[in-house]
Amino acid sequence: MGRSARTRRTALTAALVAVTMTVSLTAGCTRHGPADDGHAPHRTASPTGPAAPADGSPLAVKIDNVPAARPQTGLDAADVVYAEQVEGGLSRLMAVYATTLPKAVGPVRSARESDLELLRQFDEPTLAFSGAQRKLLPLIHQAPVRAESPDEAGDAYYRGTGRAAPHNLYLHPARLLPSAPGKAALTTGFRYGPAPSGGTPEHARTVRFPSARFTFTWSAGRGGWLVAMDGTPTVTTDGGRPAPATVVVQYVKIRASQYHDALGNSTPYTETVGSGKAEVLRDGRSFDATWSRPSATDGTAFTAADGSPMNFAAGQVWVVFAEAPS
Repeated sequence: MGRSARTRRTALTAALVAVTMTVSLTAGCTRHGPADDGHAPHRTASPTGPAAPADGSPLAVKIDNVPAARPQTGLDAADVVYAEQVEGGLSRLMAVYATTLPKAVGPVRSARESDLELLRQFDEPTLAFSGAQRKLLPLIHQAPVRAESPDEAGDAYYRGTGRAAPHNLYLHPARLLPSAPGKAALTTGFRYGPAPSGGTPEHARTVRFPSARFTFTWSAGRGGWLVAMDGTPTVTTDGGRPAPATVVVQYVKIRASQYHDALGNSTPYTETVGSGKAEVLRDGRSFDATWSRPSATDGTAFTAADGSPMNFAAGQVWVVFAEAPS
């Protein structure tokens, strides 16, 4: 073969690779609004199956939280639920599973940059998400997480009936993890045990985002805080109503990231490394506390007002990231 022919063939190969990479990145792109995460899974896992997760690694799932996505599935089985602010002042959830893998979880939605910082506390966790802003995808795939969107593990996802996209994408967790890794995988830094002395009796607590709100109402019968979102009681398709034993209102800095949605709205970045004030709800009482997370690979330590470690009640924990007063 002549030099010119080889040159043309090399150029053609490079062009095909470039097109393939562009298509792959574009397919993972998500948008805020009706088109967000609307693409259907189009690629299945390789015949040998996805790479095995690290031993003791939990599953983290990004869950849709607009009214059209409710009721959600599998939310009450999570060990920890994080509530974060996204574009337009709306909210989105990240549910972390270690002790139980429900049959299904969803609706699954897109990831954000601050999720990567939050997930560094775990050992190579599996992140289930529907996609991400195109420029963010390289960061996700470079992060120490096992990223499993429909592009990487199409056979783990399915479209539910009765809802329009993008609010109908669901996950079969067992197709990503062979079994629940166990409580030791929850390297959150949380401590569990008896409540400290003091505290203030609390019947209900509401946390407001610019365009969303969470209300937690104490239920002595359930031994937890019944959740309501945007004024509507939270239920799941599984027939349960989440009632976390501990609710944490963690005051953090929320700033604009370098990313935007399709409408030009800035994507908020929630800073979970650092320190600040917190409010811990447990046993029908509210406790003032402080939080500290020195680096991304650390868990978050909570300290009671008297300087002792702030123990959480055994059971599910919800952490709501509220913007700290300026």
